[in-house]
Amino acid sequence: MQIGPFKFPNRLALAPMAGVTDRPFRQLCRRLGAGMAASEMLTSDTRLWGSAKSRRRLDHRGEPAPVIVQIAGADPRMVADAARRSVDQGAQIVDINMGCPVKKVCNQMAGSALLRDETRVARILEAAVSATDAPVTLKIRTGWAPDQRNGVRIARLAEESGVAALAVHGRTRACRFRGEAEYATIRQIKRAVSIPVIANGDIDSPAKAARVLALTSADGVMIGRAAQGRPWIFREIDHYLRTGRDLGPPTGSEVRDIMLAHLDHLYSFYGEYTGVRVARKHLTWYCSARSGAESLRHQMVRVESADEQLRLVLAFFDQAPQEELAA
Repeated sequence: MQIGPFKFPNRLALAPMAGVTDRPFRQLCRRLGAGMAASEMLTSDTRLWGSAKSRRRLDHRGEPAPVIVQIAGADPRMVADAARRSVDQGAQIVDINMGCPVKKVCNQMAGSALLRDETRVARILEAAVSATDAPVTLKIRTGWAPDQRNGVRIARLAEESGVAALAVHGRTRACRFRGEAEYATIRQIKRAVSIPVIANGDIDSPAKAARVLALTSADGVMIGRAAQGRPWIFREIDHYLRTGRDLGPPTGSEVRDIMLAHLDHLYSFYGEYTGVRVARKHLTWYCSARSGAESLRHQMVRVESADEQLRLVLAFFDQAPQEELAA
């Protein structure tokens, strides 16, 4: 798959998720098979970029190219300025978020709320594309509500505006994350435009990824929640798409080593105090399907130091059956 001048090693993308896809997690997923990974959503209001949260989201040190920064906003001039400034700070692809269903984003007429205003969508995209020479991509949903699926029209507007690629989540804004994703609209979008289209929504296994690609004819798939606690899903899907065979899960010792390396990266990126707290949700995801996970979670929320958190993780692995750890 290619976007602008950038050729990707495979057809797999990590979905940007606020509070999840920070630099440590993006680098981990890239190492484990994700072909591309965008940053957490960044506000288009550059006056807020001085906050600690925004500074971390603009920190791309050590990330493999191309660096992808996702921006959310409703004002064309602000989005254009944010796109320009993000490229000045290292972004090589700018992704515009029009897919987030979270209320605090939609209440600002950003994210998927924009899908109701096609004129504004076009103005925002045209402004972003004009602001920089870097490729601009777009993330959308299939429409505002099940009876208002205007994803095909939005996709055509995006292509006409100069957008280089499109990711489509198979739900509407009204659906949020309820029910099952539908892929018929994604198939229609792929047929309507010539730019790359990436399918997103409920892709949680190699076989599901292959089915969605076959159904939609999409150029790639985007994995979100299924990668939480299972970042190796990317190499499993990549292997299956290339060979038609299951790769099999990682060994228990490999899961342990992946977790420990992830923790170390979180501590160094955030500092010990914040890193320990950010790590809690990742450890819950890693261990959720394994016996003793609930006990570990209750202990983990009381831990204040990196040493104690690491001790709990090592003890959990020493006690858990290896076949469960590799599940």
